[in-house]
Amino acid sequence: MRFPRRRFLQLTSAAVALPGLSRSAWTQTFPSRPITIVVAYAAGGTTDIIARVMAERMRVTLGQTVVVENVTGAGGTLGAARAARAAPDGTTICLSQNGTHVIAGATYPKLPYDPVADFEPVSLISISPFVISARKDAPVSDFKSLLEWLKANPGRTYATTGHGTITHIFGLMLENITGIRFQYVPYRGTNPAMQDLIAGQIDILMSDPGLAVPQGRNGSVKIFAVADSKRLSFAPDIATVEEGGLPGYHVALWHGVWLPKGTPKPIVEKLNAAVVDALADPTVRGKLAELGQEIYPRERQTPEALAAQQKAEIGKWYPIIKAADIKLE
Repeated sequence: MRFPRRRFLQLTSAAVALPGLSRSAWTQTFPSRPITIVVAYAAGGTTDIIARVMAERMRVTLGQTVVVENVTGAGGTLGAARAARAAPDGTTICLSQNGTHVIAGATYPKLPYDPVADFEPVSLISISPFVISARKDAPVSDFKSLLEWLKANPGRTYATTGHGTITHIFGLMLENITGIRFQYVPYRGTNPAMQDLIAGQIDILMSDPGLAVPQGRNGSVKIFAVADSKRLSFAPDIATVEEGGLPGYHVALWHGVWLPKGTPKPIVEKLNAAVVDALADPTVRGKLAELGQEIYPRERQTPEALAAQQKAEIGKWYPIIKAADIKLE
């Protein structure tokens, strides 16, 4: 059967328009199905806890079930790749950090996703400088003497949250700066690494303060420094790396929310509103404060601010990592 040219064009246009109509209706009714927050790190770690706190409050705003799925392995890149490949319909959220969305892009030549091109930014969440801890029977009392001990005793065990994670990279950077040599022990998250540090099975751990500070206060581990230029407001007794003779060694973990590339803008806006509502909730703020997290101000809880943060961090760390010739497979 042959159609006149005009009739053929009309039918073709209608066929092309139908997906657009369905897409519009779908965005208007979003969310009509449960939402999954993919976390690329182990249960019990800081990223996982933040995700669960956010999920609990976001379901109130969204009126829909929000669950957390832990997809661990390969330094967090398996989870980020899983989120990047998900359908761009808003039902899969990636709540992650600079390990997967900045550092991995410079260290993995065969990264299975593009940290920028494969995601739609939604919002920044929080930031926290790392602290450097050691087993409780480490034979030193301050950060300067810790560095001297590590340099004089090469091969001390340093826990990472996986090959190629942010903790691994900053351990390599510490080696490059100081001449220390570590034996790296990979874990699937900071929580199991901390348990082994408490048990004395490893020597050094770099982690977020929310996990380390309580263990330091009860004497389970020794905390030597915060990797920042200023002391922590909730733990002012911990010296900075500057005070310990290692100026500029600043390491912070920050978290954000992303969606798969191509997610419609109305859905991005709805999920951003849910994140903003959650971060304004006093209960959420209190729980994140207990983790040592500083919530970004409201004006930075936007897709544009997250994109700018990611761009700035890539510009800062890529040259440093490449100069150190840090490459992971």
